[in-house]
Amino acid sequence: MKARLTLLTTALVMALPVLAKDAALSQAEDIAESVTPAAKSQPFDALESQSLTALRAALQGDAQTLTRGQLEKAKQNATQANTAWLKASDYEFHAKENQQAGIELLSSFSTLPEATLKANMATVAAINHDASEAAQHQALADAEGISYLYFLSDALGPKLGKAFIAAYDRGEISKAAALIKASEVNTGEAKKHFNFQRPFLIDGNTIHLVPDEVVVKDNHPYDAGGGSFPSGHTNTGVTDSLLLAQMLPERYDSLLARGARYGYSRIVLGVHYPLDVMGSRMIAERNVAHYMNDPKYRELFNEARDELRAALAQECGTTLAECAKTDGKDDPYRDPAMQKFYQFTMTYDLPQQKGQTAALTVPQGAEVLLESALPKLSADQRKALMVKTALPSGYPLSGTTPEQQFWQRVDLPAAYAAGISAK
Repeated sequence: MKARLTLLTTALVMALPVLAKDAALSQAEDIAESVTPAAKSQPFDALESQSLTALRAALQGDAQTLTRGQLEKAKQNATQANTAWLKASDYEFHAKENQQAGIELLSSFSTLPEATLKANMATVAAINHDASEAAQHQALADAEGISYLYFLSDALGPKLGKAFIAAYDRGEISKAAALIKASEVNTGEAKKHFNFQRPFLIDGNTIHLVPDEVVVKDNHPYDAGGGSFPSGHTNTGVTDSLLLAQMLPERYDSLLARGARYGYSRIVLGVHYPLDVMGSRMIAERNVAHYMNDPKYRELFNEARDELRAALAQECGTTLAECAKTDGKDDPYRDPAMQKFYQFTMTYDLPQQKGQTAALTVPQGAEVLLESALPKLSADQRKALMVKTALPSGYPLSGTTPEQQFWQRVDLPAAYAAGISAK
Protein backbone atom coordinates (compact mmCIF):
# COMPACT_ATOMS: atom_id res chain seq x y z
CA MET A 1 0.00 0.00 0.00
CA LYS A 2 2.86 2.39 0.83
CA ALA A 3 4.49 1.76 -2.52
CA ARG A 4 1.15 2.18 -4.28
CA LEU A 5 0.66 5.61 -2.77
CA THR A 6 4.14 6.79 -3.71
CA LEU A 7 3.82 5.56 -7.29
CA LEU A 8 0.29 6.89 -7.56
CA THR A 9 1.29 10.36 -6.40
CA THR A 10 4.17 10.39 -8.88
CA ALA A 11 1.83 9.46 -11.70
CA LEU A 12 -0.72 12.05 -10.67
CA VAL A 13 1.68 14.95 -10.55
CA MET A 14 2.98 14.19 -14.03
CA ALA A 15 -0.52 14.81 -15.37
CA LEU A 16 -1.48 17.44 -12.84
CA PRO A 17 -3.70 20.22 -14.17
CA VAL A 18 -3.39 23.77 -12.96
CA LEU A 19 -5.51 24.18 -9.86
CA ALA A 20 -8.15 26.83 -10.24
CA LYS A 21 -7.62 29.43 -7.56
CA ASP A 22 -11.03 29.08 -5.95
CA ALA A 23 -12.49 31.59 -3.53
CA ALA A 24 -11.70 29.57 -0.41
CA LEU A 25 -8.01 29.19 -1.27
CA SER A 26 -7.67 32.82 -2.31
CA GLN A 27 -9.34 34.02 0.88
CA ALA A 28 -7.13 31.77 3.02
CA GLU A 29 -4.02 33.20 1.38
CA ASP A 30 -5.18 36.74 2.15
CA ILE A 31 -5.91 35.90 5.78
CA ALA A 32 -2.59 34.10 6.19
CA GLU A 33 -0.88 37.20 4.81
CA SER A 34 -2.46 39.31 7.57
CA VAL A 35 -0.36 37.54 10.23
CA THR A 36 3.08 38.01 8.70
CA PRO A 37 5.69 40.77 9.01
CA ALA A 38 3.62 42.56 6.32
CA ALA A 39 0.65 43.02 8.65
CA LYS A 40 -1.03 46.43 8.59
CA SER A 41 -0.18 47.15 12.22
CA GLN A 42 2.99 48.69 13.59
CA PRO A 43 2.62 47.10 17.06
CA PHE A 44 2.07 43.64 15.54
CA ASP A 45 5.00 44.06 13.14
CA ALA A 46 7.18 45.17 16.05
CA LEU A 47 6.20 42.05 17.99
CA GLU A 48 7.04 39.87 14.98
CA SER A 49 10.44 41.56 14.72
CA GLN A 50 11.10 41.11 18.44
CA SER A 51 10.19 37.43 18.23
CA LEU A 52 12.52 36.83 15.28
CA THR A 53 15.38 38.71 16.95
CA ALA A 54 14.95 36.64 20.12
CA LEU A 55 14.86 33.43 18.09
CA ARG A 56 18.05 34.25 16.20
CA ALA A 57 19.80 35.16 19.46
CA ALA A 58 18.75 31.85 21.03
CA LEU A 59 19.94 29.89 17.99
CA GLN A 60 23.26 31.71 17.94
CA GLY A 61 23.91 31.32 21.65
CA ASP A 62 27.49 32.23 22.56
CA ALA A 63 28.79 31.84 19.00
CA GLN A 64 30.07 34.89 17.13
CA THR A 65 27.74 34.27 14.20
CA LEU A 66 24.70 32.14 13.43
CA THR A 67 25.47 29.26 11.08
CA ARG A 68 23.31 26.55 9.56
CA GLY A 69 24.97 23.83 11.60
CA GLN A 70 23.65 25.38 14.80
CA LEU A 71 20.07 24.75 13.72
CA GLU A 72 20.45 20.98 14.00
CA LYS A 73 21.40 21.08 17.69
CA ALA A 74 19.09 23.92 18.72
CA LYS A 75 17.06 23.49 21.89
CA GLN A 76 15.77 25.55 24.79
CA ASN A 77 18.56 26.45 27.19
CA ALA A 78 18.61 25.64 30.89
CA THR A 79 17.27 29.08 31.78
CA GLN A 80 14.33 28.90 29.41
CA ALA A 81 13.22 25.35 30.26
CA ASN A 82 13.34 23.73 33.69
CA THR A 83 14.00 20.21 32.49
CA ALA A 84 15.44 19.27 35.90
CA TRP A 85 12.04 19.92 37.50
CA LEU A 86 10.34 17.78 34.88
CA LYS A 87 12.89 14.97 35.19
CA ALA A 88 12.54 14.96 38.98
CA SER A 89 8.80 14.39 38.59
CA ASP A 90 9.57 11.02 36.97
CA TYR A 91 6.51 11.40 34.76
CA GLU A 92 6.16 8.77 32.03
CA PHE A 93 4.91 10.25 28.75
CA HIS A 94 4.37 6.81 27.14
CA ALA A 95 5.67 7.99 23.79
CA LYS A 96 5.49 4.62 22.02
CA GLU A 97 1.88 4.02 22.99
CA ASN A 98 0.86 7.49 21.83
CA GLN A 99 2.79 7.12 18.59
CA GLN A 100 0.93 3.90 17.83
CA ALA A 101 -2.39 5.53 18.68
CA GLY A 102 -1.54 8.26 16.17
CA ILE A 103 -0.80 5.73 13.43
CA GLU A 104 -4.15 4.04 14.03
CA LEU A 105 -5.94 7.38 14.07
CA LEU A 106 -4.53 8.25 10.63
CA SER A 107 -4.87 4.79 9.08
CA SER A 108 -7.48 5.93 6.53
CA PHE A 109 -4.68 7.78 4.72
CA SER A 110 -3.70 4.48 3.12
CA THR A 111 -7.04 4.10 1.33
CA LEU A 112 -7.58 7.63 0.01
CA PRO A 113 -8.92 7.86 -3.56
CA GLU A 114 -6.83 9.15 -6.46
CA ALA A 115 -8.85 12.34 -6.75
CA THR A 116 -7.93 13.30 -3.18
CA LEU A 117 -4.23 12.67 -3.71
CA LYS A 118 -4.35 14.66 -6.93
CA ALA A 119 -5.99 17.64 -5.21
CA ASN A 120 -3.52 17.27 -2.34
CA MET A 121 -0.59 17.86 -4.69
CA ALA A 122 -2.33 20.61 -6.64
CA THR A 123 -3.08 22.54 -3.47
CA VAL A 124 0.46 22.54 -2.11
CA ALA A 125 1.72 23.67 -5.51
CA ALA A 126 -0.81 26.52 -5.61
CA ILE A 127 -0.05 27.77 -2.10
CA ASN A 128 3.69 27.46 -2.62
CA HIS A 129 3.57 29.34 -5.93
CA ASP A 130 1.26 32.12 -4.69
CA ALA A 131 3.00 32.79 -1.37
CA SER A 132 4.25 36.34 -0.93
CA GLU A 133 7.73 37.16 0.32
CA ALA A 134 6.27 38.04 3.72
CA ALA A 135 4.51 34.67 3.93
CA GLN A 136 7.74 32.92 2.97
CA HIS A 137 9.65 34.81 5.64
CA GLN A 138 7.04 33.88 8.24
CA ALA A 139 7.27 30.24 7.17
CA LEU A 140 11.07 30.24 7.49
CA ALA A 141 10.91 31.70 11.00
CA ASP A 142 8.30 29.11 11.95
CA ALA A 143 10.41 26.30 10.52
CA GLU A 144 13.68 27.17 12.20
CA GLY A 145 12.01 28.06 15.50
CA ILE A 146 10.57 24.59 16.06
CA SER A 147 12.64 23.93 19.20
CA TYR A 148 11.47 27.13 20.90
CA LEU A 149 8.23 28.85 21.93
CA TYR A 150 8.85 32.28 20.41
CA PHE A 151 6.35 31.66 17.59
CA LEU A 152 3.50 31.64 20.12
CA SER A 153 4.08 35.27 21.10
CA ASP A 154 2.43 36.83 18.06
CA ALA A 155 -0.88 35.14 18.89
CA LEU A 156 -0.91 36.80 22.31
CA GLY A 157 -1.29 40.37 21.09
CA PRO A 158 1.37 43.11 21.29
CA LYS A 159 1.28 43.61 25.08
CA LEU A 160 1.04 40.04 26.30
CA GLY A 161 3.27 38.80 23.47
CA LYS A 162 6.05 41.15 24.52
CA ALA A 163 5.67 40.02 28.13
CA PHE A 164 5.80 36.38 27.03
CA ILE A 165 9.12 36.80 25.21
CA ALA A 166 10.66 38.60 28.19
CA ALA A 167 9.43 36.02 30.71
CA TYR A 168 10.58 33.16 28.48
CA ASP A 169 14.13 34.44 28.08
CA ARG A 170 14.42 35.28 31.79
CA GLY A 171 13.41 31.76 32.81
CA GLU A 172 10.23 32.94 34.50
CA ILE A 173 8.01 30.40 32.68
CA SER A 174 10.56 27.59 32.63
CA LYS A 175 8.24 24.87 33.92
CA ALA A 176 5.68 25.56 31.22
CA ALA A 177 8.40 25.69 28.57
CA ALA A 178 9.79 22.32 29.66
CA LEU A 179 6.39 20.62 29.92
CA ILE A 180 5.02 21.94 26.63
CA LYS A 181 8.02 20.78 24.59
CA ALA A 182 8.14 17.41 26.37
CA SER A 183 4.47 16.84 25.52
CA GLU A 184 5.11 16.78 21.77
CA VAL A 185 4.71 13.18 20.56
CA ASN A 186 7.30 12.54 17.86
CA THR A 187 5.84 11.71 14.43
CA GLY A 188 8.88 9.74 13.24
CA GLU A 189 7.24 6.33 13.59
CA ALA A 190 4.16 7.46 11.67
CA LYS A 191 6.35 8.87 8.90
CA LYS A 192 8.11 5.51 8.58
CA HIS A 193 4.81 3.65 8.60
CA PHE A 194 3.12 5.69 5.85
CA ASN A 195 6.33 6.27 3.86
CA PHE A 196 5.00 9.08 1.68
CA GLN A 197 7.30 11.32 -0.34
CA ARG A 198 7.45 15.06 0.23
CA PRO A 199 6.02 17.19 -2.60
CA PHE A 200 9.37 18.68 -3.64
CA LEU A 201 10.77 15.18 -4.15
CA ILE A 202 8.05 13.95 -6.51
CA ASP A 203 9.23 13.53 -10.11
CA GLY A 204 8.03 16.40 -12.26
CA ASN A 205 7.04 18.63 -9.34
CA THR A 206 6.96 22.41 -9.71
CA ILE A 207 7.66 23.29 -6.07
CA HIS A 208 9.83 26.33 -5.43
CA LEU A 209 12.11 25.81 -2.42
CA VAL A 210 12.39 29.04 -0.44
CA PRO A 211 15.87 30.50 0.19
CA ASP A 212 16.62 31.45 3.79
CA GLU A 213 16.83 35.24 3.89
CA VAL A 214 15.44 35.45 7.42
CA VAL A 215 17.02 33.19 10.03
CA VAL A 216 20.53 32.10 9.04
CA LYS A 217 20.37 34.48 6.07
CA ASP A 218 22.61 32.35 3.85
CA ASN A 219 20.04 31.96 1.03
CA HIS A 220 20.19 28.19 1.43
CA PRO A 221 16.95 26.69 0.03
CA TYR A 222 14.86 25.33 2.87
CA ASP A 223 14.07 21.63 2.58
CA ALA A 224 13.34 18.74 4.92
CA GLY A 225 14.15 15.05 5.23
CA GLY A 226 12.17 11.96 6.14
CA GLY A 227 8.63 11.07 5.21
CA SER A 228 5.95 13.64 4.53
CA PHE A 229 2.88 12.24 6.33
CA PRO A 230 2.17 13.43 8.99
CA SER A 231 3.94 16.75 9.54
CA GLY A 232 6.28 16.88 12.52
CA HIS A 233 6.43 20.66 12.55
CA THR A 234 2.64 20.95 12.49
CA ASN A 235 2.40 18.46 15.34
CA THR A 236 4.74 20.74 17.28
CA GLY A 237 2.86 23.92 16.39
CA VAL A 238 -0.58 22.55 17.27
CA THR A 239 0.57 20.81 20.46
CA ASP A 240 2.38 23.90 21.76
CA SER A 241 -0.44 26.28 20.80
CA LEU A 242 -3.15 24.09 22.28
CA LEU A 243 -1.32 23.55 25.57
CA LEU A 244 -0.62 27.26 25.97
CA ALA A 245 -4.28 27.91 25.19
CA GLN A 246 -5.16 25.71 28.18
CA MET A 247 -2.87 27.83 30.34
CA LEU A 248 -3.98 31.16 28.87
CA PRO A 249 -7.69 30.84 28.05
CA GLU A 250 -7.78 34.63 27.63
CA ARG A 251 -6.12 33.96 24.24
CA TYR A 252 -7.70 30.59 23.50
CA ASP A 253 -9.07 31.35 20.04
CA SER A 254 -6.01 33.19 18.79
CA LEU A 255 -3.64 30.45 19.97
CA LEU A 256 -5.64 27.78 18.17
CA ALA A 257 -5.47 29.90 15.03
CA ARG A 258 -1.70 30.17 15.50
CA GLY A 259 -1.37 26.40 15.45
CA ALA A 260 -3.28 26.28 12.16
CA ARG A 261 -1.14 29.09 10.73
CA TYR A 262 2.02 27.25 11.76
CA GLY A 263 0.92 24.22 9.76
CA TYR A 264 0.08 26.42 6.77
CA SER A 265 3.70 27.61 6.78
CA ARG A 266 4.82 24.07 5.94
CA ILE A 267 2.79 24.19 2.74
CA VAL A 268 4.11 27.65 1.87
CA LEU A 269 7.62 26.16 1.95
CA GLY A 270 6.54 23.28 -0.28
CA VAL A 271 7.77 20.61 2.11
CA HIS A 272 4.35 19.27 3.16
CA TYR A 273 0.93 18.57 1.69
CA PRO A 274 -2.41 19.66 3.18
CA LEU A 275 -3.08 16.07 4.29
CA ASP A 276 0.16 16.08 6.32
CA VAL A 277 -0.99 19.19 8.16
CA MET A 278 -4.54 17.93 8.66
CA GLY A 279 -3.33 14.63 10.06
CA SER A 280 -0.99 16.28 12.52
CA ARG A 281 -3.77 18.50 13.84
CA MET A 282 -5.77 15.37 14.56
CA ILE A 283 -3.05 13.54 16.47
CA ALA A 284 -1.88 16.63 18.36
CA GLU A 285 -5.39 17.36 19.62
CA ARG A 286 -5.84 13.73 20.59
CA ASN A 287 -2.51 13.69 22.44
CA VAL A 288 -3.16 16.89 24.38
CA ALA A 289 -6.58 15.61 25.46
CA HIS A 290 -4.97 12.32 26.51
CA TYR A 291 -2.43 14.07 28.70
CA MET A 292 -4.90 16.56 30.17
CA ASN A 293 -7.02 13.62 31.39
CA ASP A 294 -4.07 12.06 33.22
CA PRO A 295 -4.15 13.16 36.90
CA LYS A 296 -0.35 12.94 37.23
CA TYR A 297 0.19 15.05 34.14
CA ARG A 298 -2.46 17.48 35.35
CA GLU A 299 -0.48 18.08 38.55
CA LEU A 300 2.55 19.10 36.50
CA PHE A 301 0.39 21.14 34.17
CA ASN A 302 -1.24 23.06 37.03
CA GLU A 303 2.12 23.87 38.59
CA ALA A 304 3.53 25.05 35.26
CA ARG A 305 0.39 27.03 34.44
CA ASP A 306 0.38 28.82 37.78
CA GLU A 307 4.03 29.82 37.39
CA LEU A 308 3.41 31.06 33.85
CA ARG A 309 0.34 33.10 34.73
CA ALA A 310 2.02 34.73 37.73
CA ALA A 311 5.13 35.59 35.70
CA LEU A 312 3.17 37.08 32.81
CA ALA A 313 1.02 39.18 35.15
CA GLN A 314 4.20 40.47 36.75
CA GLU A 315 5.73 41.32 33.37
CA CYS A 316 2.52 43.02 32.24
CA GLY A 317 2.09 44.99 35.46
CA THR A 318 -1.64 44.34 35.29
CA THR A 319 -4.10 41.46 35.17
CA LEU A 320 -3.77 38.92 32.38
CA ALA A 321 -7.31 39.70 31.25
CA GLU A 322 -6.32 43.32 30.75
CA CYS A 323 -2.94 42.55 29.20
CA ALA A 324 -4.54 40.15 26.72
CA LYS A 325 -6.87 42.85 25.37
CA THR A 326 -5.89 44.74 22.22
CA ASP A 327 -7.42 46.78 19.46
CA GLY A 328 -8.59 44.67 16.55
CA LYS A 329 -6.34 46.41 14.03
CA ASP A 330 -3.27 45.64 16.15
CA ASP A 331 -4.29 42.06 16.87
CA PRO A 332 -4.92 40.21 13.59
CA TYR A 333 -5.10 36.83 15.33
CA ARG A 334 -8.28 38.12 16.99
CA ASP A 335 -9.85 39.06 13.65
CA PRO A 336 -13.02 36.99 13.05
CA ALA A 337 -11.51 36.02 9.70
CA MET A 338 -9.07 33.76 11.53
CA GLN A 339 -11.91 31.38 12.35
CA LYS A 340 -12.62 31.06 8.62
CA PHE A 341 -8.93 30.42 8.05
CA TYR A 342 -8.93 27.72 10.72
CA GLN A 343 -11.92 26.01 9.12
CA PHE A 344 -10.18 26.11 5.74
CA THR A 345 -7.12 24.37 7.19
CA MET A 346 -9.32 21.56 8.51
CA THR A 347 -9.92 20.41 4.91
CA TYR A 348 -7.89 22.65 2.56
CA ASP A 349 -10.91 22.26 0.31
CA LEU A 350 -9.95 18.70 -0.61
CA PRO A 351 -12.78 16.60 -2.08
CA GLN A 352 -15.60 15.61 0.23
CA GLN A 353 -17.01 12.14 -0.20
CA LYS A 354 -20.79 12.49 -0.38
CA GLY A 355 -23.04 9.97 1.27
CA GLN A 356 -24.71 9.19 4.54
CA THR A 357 -23.77 11.59 7.33
CA ALA A 358 -21.98 9.77 10.11
CA ALA A 359 -23.08 10.47 13.66
CA LEU A 360 -20.39 12.12 15.78
CA THR A 361 -19.40 10.53 19.07
CA VAL A 362 -17.17 12.50 21.46
CA PRO A 363 -14.36 10.29 22.80
CA GLN A 364 -14.20 10.02 26.56
CA GLY A 365 -12.47 13.06 28.00
CA ALA A 366 -12.11 14.99 24.72
CA GLU A 367 -14.23 17.81 26.15
CA VAL A 368 -11.28 18.67 28.43
CA LEU A 369 -9.90 20.74 25.55
CA LEU A 370 -12.66 23.32 26.19
CA GLU A 371 -12.55 23.17 29.98
CA SER A 372 -10.28 26.12 30.72
CA ALA A 373 -11.83 28.25 27.98
CA LEU A 374 -15.45 27.55 29.02
CA PRO A 375 -15.15 26.77 32.74
CA LYS A 376 -18.79 27.53 33.58
CA LEU A 377 -20.08 24.85 31.22
CA SER A 378 -20.51 21.23 32.27
CA ALA A 379 -18.71 18.39 30.51
CA ASP A 380 -21.94 17.42 28.77
CA GLN A 381 -22.45 20.99 27.56
CA ARG A 382 -18.94 21.13 26.14
CA LYS A 383 -19.50 17.80 24.38
CA ALA A 384 -22.71 19.12 22.88
CA LEU A 385 -20.88 22.17 21.52
CA MET A 386 -18.27 19.93 19.91
CA VAL A 387 -20.95 17.93 18.13
CA LYS A 388 -23.01 20.98 17.14
CA THR A 389 -20.10 22.87 15.54
CA ALA A 390 -18.25 19.92 13.99
CA LEU A 391 -17.27 19.79 10.34
CA PRO A 392 -19.57 17.77 8.05
CA SER A 393 -18.55 14.16 7.49
CA GLY A 394 -16.83 12.85 4.40
CA TYR A 395 -13.66 14.91 4.26
CA PRO A 396 -10.28 13.13 3.93
CA LEU A 397 -8.92 11.35 7.02
CA SER A 398 -12.35 11.20 8.70
CA GLY A 399 -12.09 7.43 8.20
CA THR A 400 -14.53 4.92 9.57
CA THR A 401 -13.95 4.74 13.32
CA PRO A 402 -15.61 7.06 15.86
CA GLU A 403 -12.22 8.49 16.89
CA GLN A 404 -11.17 9.16 13.30
CA GLN A 405 -14.49 10.87 12.66
CA PHE A 406 -14.26 13.01 15.77
CA TRP A 407 -10.67 14.21 15.59
CA GLN A 408 -10.95 15.10 11.92
CA ARG A 409 -14.23 16.97 12.32
CA VAL A 410 -13.95 18.72 15.71
CA ASP A 411 -13.68 22.50 15.27
CA LEU A 412 -12.44 23.83 18.60
CA PRO A 413 -12.56 27.55 17.71
CA ALA A 414 -16.14 27.19 16.49
CA ALA A 415 -17.14 25.29 19.63
CA TYR A 416 -15.50 27.97 21.77
CA ALA A 417 -17.24 30.77 19.87
CA ALA A 418 -20.59 29.04 20.26
CA GLY A 419 -19.98 28.63 23.98
CA ILE A 420 -19.08 32.30 24.42
CA SER A 421 -22.10 33.52 22.47
CA ALA A 422 -24.42 31.30 24.51
CA LYS A 423 -23.43 32.94 27.78
